[in-house]
Amino acid sequence: MKALKEWQEYEEAVRERDLGRALKFLESLEPLPSDVQITTGGGLVRDWEVLDACLNADDMKMVGSAYEFLQLRGFLPNFGKYKNRVSVGSRNVTPTILKSSTGLDASKLSPKKWGLSGSSGAVLVTFLGGVSFLLSKGIDIRPNLAAVLGLAWLDSIFLGGCCIAQISFLWPPYRRRVLVHEAGHLLIAYLMGCPIRGVILDPLVAVQMGIQGQAGTQFWDEKLEKELADGRLSSTAFDRYCMVLFAGIAAEALVYGEAEGGENDENLFRSICVLLQPPLSTSQMSNQARWAVQQSYKLLKMHKGAHRAAVKAIENGKGLGTIIRRVEEAMSQDQ
Repeated sequence: MKALKEWQEYEEAVRERDLGRALKFLESLEPLPSDVQITTGGGLVRDWEVLDACLNADDMKMVGSAYEFLQLRGFLPNFGKYKNRVSVGSRNVTPTILKSSTGLDASKLSPKKWGLSGSSGAVLVTFLGGVSFLLSKGIDIRPNLAAVLGLAWLDSIFLGGCCIAQISFLWPPYRRRVLVHEAGHLLIAYLMGCPIRGVILDPLVAVQMGIQGQAGTQFWDEKLEKELADGRLSSTAFDRYCMVLFAGIAAEALVYGEAEGGENDENLFRSICVLLQPPLSTSQMSNQARWAVQQSYKLLKMHKGAHRAAVKAIENGKGLGTIIRRVEEAMSQDQ
């Protein structure tokens, strides 16, 4: 009964998103015997739920502690599995090399500034055709349209486009593409050993949390943070960060054959480039971006099952613990 009560207190801490209290309880448990197998059913699964409390944690070091704890208990065998990948392979990635390795032109791996590609382009053509049809019938909606465009402009300036994104998210193809994009960030961050705080899909919540763009995957790189605080940035930390940044673009390209989203990811990439000493030239930035998207694309292609599992779990509204568990299950099946 005492153990049951303690687990109930733990589950209450998780529900209240109190990561410190939940982690403290788990750390008080006896270490698992070496002959105990980690399973996806039964009481041991509750340990995973500690990750569900990460989003409310203000201290990212505590989030890192949650991942470290679960890894020590054998729950996260693939966490950081490829963090040394940044030192593997050629650094020079021309557009020709990028196409030979991914099968896609470099233009397909670049965000569309206005989202005018694929299905979104067809929607624009349909919309313009509809306006023309109404005008031909004597129905002039241009005054209303001007008001709508004005509001959209204000939304983009003051709210980062979150209102339009909130409406767009109701459209299933757009929502699916966002899920694919964010699952790409999540999986590569996980494989690079960067603790993930959470995936935010609600544009209004994203604005409140200070996330650039209409959705986001929050991750933490301790080495990157320390080096930036010291006023320096090593190539390995920079490379790892770039791979995570361009993973959303790579995921879209892998699933759809081209990327639409990721403009904010590119902006973050440029902002971090100015912190390097010496700063990268334009050609060096382009090469670094191609290298990062190539590396992420290869990893995502290698672990398509894990990416699909992450997309499905996010789509079904699962907590972070369940998402990571599904990723681990999918990767164990691929091995």
